[in-house]
Amino acid sequence: MIRAVLAFTFILSALFTQAQSTDVPVFVSGEGGHKSYRIPAIIALPGGDLLAFAEGRVHGAADFGDVNIVMKRSSDKGKTWSELQTVVDYDTLQAGNAAPVVDLTDPAYPKGRVFLFYNTGNAHEHEVRSGKGLREVWYITSTDNGQTWSEPVNITAQVHRPNMPKANPAYTFKEDWRAYANTPGHAMQFAKGKYKGRLYIAANHSEGEAKQTAEDYFAHGFYTDDHGKTFKISETVPESGGNESMATELTDGKLMMNIRNQQGDVRARIVALSSDGGATWDTTYFDQQLPDPVNQGSILTIGEKKGKAILAFSNAADTRRRDNLTLRISYDEGKTWPEQHVIAKSQNEAKDYAAYSDLVKLGNKEVGVLYEKDGYQQIVFQVVKWK
Repeated sequence: MIRAVLAFTFILSALFTQAQSTDVPVFVSGEGGHKSYRIPAIIALPGGDLLAFAEGRVHGAADFGDVNIVMKRSSDKGKTWSELQTVVDYDTLQAGNAAPVVDLTDPAYPKGRVFLFYNTGNAHEHEVRSGKGLREVWYITSTDNGQTWSEPVNITAQVHRPNMPKANPAYTFKEDWRAYANTPGHAMQFAKGKYKGRLYIAANHSEGEAKQTAEDYFAHGFYTDDHGKTFKISETVPESGGNESMATELTDGKLMMNIRNQQGDVRARIVALSSDGGATWDTTYFDQQLPDPVNQGSILTIGEKKGKAILAFSNAADTRRRDNLTLRISYDEGKTWPEQHVIAKSQNEAKDYAAYSDLVKLGNKEVGVLYEKDGYQQIVFQVVKWK
């Protein structure tokens, strides 16, 4: 009996482990001309460098205000980071929701071209949801691995459907999308199959009048098959309350979107599956294996085994508050999540401790986690070895 208990304890310990890597500070509130840093995103470049992005909030932690998109680089797998670089500055207004991705299939750029999708806004989110402001969608690109960036390209007319003809005759849409945001976190590119080369950016919007229960929020995606020349919008994910979302490639042209439930009635992640590269949705469900306190999460394809994509997922795995940041690994495209690593957990239940995160593949068995820590005081990087 004792042996059986010990064996069971060993199995649990193997499946649910405390990560041992050291946190490396990347963005620290109060440094670099910004009182707060929020909303991390990270990608790996073809040569191995990492680019980490965040919202640099000049005057404080509020979502709206003078907010820039900032970046740092690491050339040693996250052990050290460069000085801060501001890549988007929308004067005294808001620029945020950075969604970076590397286009590796454009023959015009054989060494790859970095896309950085982002949003700008001229009012608080609750005002935009009330029809009193506009969120726009842009991208910039870099052909030298983030050293320099192009002029911004406004793609709002292609990927957003605001009912704004009276306020701005340039927008003549008949639908009434209001709040709008990219993922936040990395965007993705299909690496193989029928949709190879497609850049896909998960997003969300609100429809019509704001509702107290957040039923006006819905997730969607937008994508390009011609390296940013034109864009299309996916069908809206039918589950109401869909907010911050992220997408990843499965096998055979399939795509999984993992979504925050803004309504909070079910404290678990919404999952939507597509068999046509994220254009339409086959099924939508709540994954009770992925508890969530109404927060952002990150999902990433990190390999393949027996014809199935291996997925990594991170979020604050707590139904009450933003804490217990956990990295999970699935070997069957998200049906089960048998491997779990606790990244950060506080002993103080009075405050949020570990909130937003983003994932990057570092090697065959290593994942980098860029996440908000210690009540949003810093964004740190940790390397996790998975089995």
